[in-house]
Formats: sequence, C-alpha cells, structure tokens
Amino acid sequence: MRLQISHLRRVQAELVDRNRRDSLQLLRIQNNLNGLALAMRDMVVGDEPYPLTAWRPQFRRLRTDLDDALHAEDQLAAARRTPEQRQYLATSVSQFWTDVDRFFDVAEHGDHREALAMVPPLQTREAGLSTSVARLLVENNRAEEEAAQQIEDVYARVERQVYIFLAGTLVAIVLTGLLLIRSNRQIFRQIEDLSEQRSDLAHKLIATQESTLQFLSRELHDEFGQILTAMGALLGRAERHAPPGSSWTEDLREVRNIAQSTLDNVRSLSQSLHPVMLDEAGVESAIDWYLPTVERQTGLAIHFNKTGESRPIGSRAGIHIYRILQEALNNVVRHSGAQEASVRLEFQPQSLVLEIEDHGKGLHPDKDRRGIGLVAMRERAELIGAQIRFVSENGNGTLVRLEVPEEQLN
Repeated sequence: MRLQISHLRRVQAELVDRNRRDSLQLLRIQNNLNGLALAMRDMVVGDEPYPLTAWRPQFRRLRTDLDDALHAEDQLAAARRTPEQRQYLATSVSQFWTDVDRFFDVAEHGDHREALAMVPPLQTREAGLSTSVARLLVENNRAEEEAAQQIEDVYARVERQVYIFLAGTLVAIVLTGLLLIRSNRQIFRQIEDLSEQRSDLAHKLIATQESTLQFLSRELHDEFGQILTAMGALLGRAERHAPPGSSWTEDLREVRNIAQSTLDNVRSLSQSLHPVMLDEAGVESAIDWYLPTVERQTGLAIHFNKTGESRPIGSRAGIHIYRILQEALNNVVRHSGAQEASVRLEFQPQSLVLEIEDHGKGLHPDKDRRGIGLVAMRERAELIGAQIRFVSENGNGTLVRLEVPEEQLN
C-alpha cells in the first residue's frame, strides 16, 4: 500500500503538476493573444482618437510577454511534443509579428487606408494562433485525464484495503447526487413555469396593445373626425353667409383651413395606429398604402417586390405581419443610417416570406439583440407560429426574415 501511494504521488508530481504549469503558460499566451485581438478590433472600430502608430508600444509590450510565455511553455512541454509541433507554433508567431511590423511600417508612411486593409488578415492569423493554443490546452486536458486514470487505477487497488471508508463515501455521494437532482428538477420546473408565464404575459400585452390601438384609431376616426368635419361644414356655411367684403370672411376661411388640416392629421394618425384597410382589404393592401407613407414621412427610399400568387391572409396573422414590417422599417430609419431599404413579399406554396433588408451599420452584437423592438417582433412571430431571423454583420446591414407557414395564414 505504501508503494502504491508513493507511485501515486510521483504520477501527480511528474505529470499533473507539470501539466498544470504548462497550462498556465498556455493561458498566459492566450491572454496575450486576446489582448492583441482587442487592440486590432479597437483600431478597426476607430473609437479612440489615436493614430495607428500609437498602438505600437502596446504591441511591443504584448510581444515581450508573449515571447517569454512561449519560451517557458516550450521548456515545459518539450518532452510531450514533436519537433514539428513546436516548430509550427514558433513559425506561426514569427510570421504574425512580421506582418505586424509590416503593418506599422505602412502606417508610419501615412497610408491609413492600406494599413487598415492589413488588419483583417492579422486578425485571421491571430485567430489561428488562438485556435492552436486552445488545441494545446485540450491536449493538456487529455493528458490530465490520462493521469487521472492512472491515479484512479491506484485508488482501485487501495480500495480493497479501505472498503468500508469508500463505501460510506459512496453512499454520501449518492445521497448528495440525489438531492442535487431533485433540487435541479425543482429549479428547472420553476424556470419552465416562469417562462410560460412570461410568454403568456407577452401575448396578453401584445393583444392589449392591438386592442388599445384599434380603439384609439376608431375613436379618432369616428369621434374627432366627425367633429372636425362638422366644424368645417359649419365654418364653410358661416363663410358663405358672411356679409360681402367683411373681414370675417378671411378669418373664417383660415379657421376652416386649420380645421381641415387638423382633420387630415387625425385621419393620418388614425391610419398609423391601426389602418382601416387592414381589416377591410387585408394586409397586402395595407402594405401597399404603408410603404409610400413611410417614404413620404421619413425620406427613406423603399424598393418593394412582391412575387408569387397572392392569397387571402386572415386578420389575426395580418396584423402581426404588418406590425413586424412596421417595427423593422422603424429600426432602419432610427438606427441603421441607411437611405434605402428593400421589402420583399413572397407567396411560396407552403408559406409566406417577408424580408426587410438595409445596408446600414447593422445590429450591435450585444445591445441590439436585447432591444425591445426585436423582442416584440419575436413574440409576434411566435404568436402566429412563424419563424423570424435577424441576419446582420457590423457595417454590412441587416436582414429581417419572417416565414409564416400556410396553415397560420388563415
């Protein structure tokens, strides 16, 4: 037993401890590579008011630490790697720094655009280095697992002599595991319930919102519209009965024009809240009316293309399709910076596809994915059993694609 324990300690000292120290150096290398990636990202984004050459001292510091870490790691891992593996990493790092030096030389000569064009290949090479280091970390983990297997074999031989102790430990582990499983199931059940409640609440909020907008639209159109129409008629009658040459005639005409302008604004607002034609003529006609309105109000040039054989779309699906289009175009106007957008409505045999695309600055990878507008579009798509995707690359625009199955259109 004493020899087995001695062998176990030797395995731990020679394999595990050395392997962990090597992994620490690999993590150090990975950290330096991440620092280089962040620096290159900041150079491309251009948020900092510095010339490209101002980044050179930071690259030098990272290079010094990276070279030191590579040297230390090479000594720790020399016995476990082939010369080809060691040479590959060293050559890749050397080529990377050669390209970095060439980049700063171009930047120092004042060719800012050419220098920036060299950054993406540098980022690709850095990503390759990070992948290589990650692969080495995986190999270290595998080596640790093999060492752990050797340790487990030693413990298996010792187990016969300390059976009672291990049996008690096993019972404790089993009981703890059962308690954890039970606790996790309860937590997952609570999360599932909360998720269902959140989904129900979102659906109710959307339904309440549509009901409220429809009510306001109807009230504006019926109540205020009729009042303003009556006012205009009364003002016109008063203008006709005013004494010839009276100063009242001009005042009455001006008030009547104001009443007519207000009536037009009320009707426009009523249509924006809930287009009457959405209920009377369907979502296709509502889209045909809405797109020119957006162009007139915002100055955004919209290219509309409709393909496939048109077919009736129920009001339940129609209102959500219309709102998703409305929210997507609002995002284009408010956030993309684009002057043009494309809207495509395609009637496929088994589905309806709506696409809204712009070539603006694209979605922010963190902030925009949590935006209320995007969440609302996802919830609306879920309400009608549709799939919605947001395809975007920073600086290359955004594509919103909604696909509604045929059975959900009625």
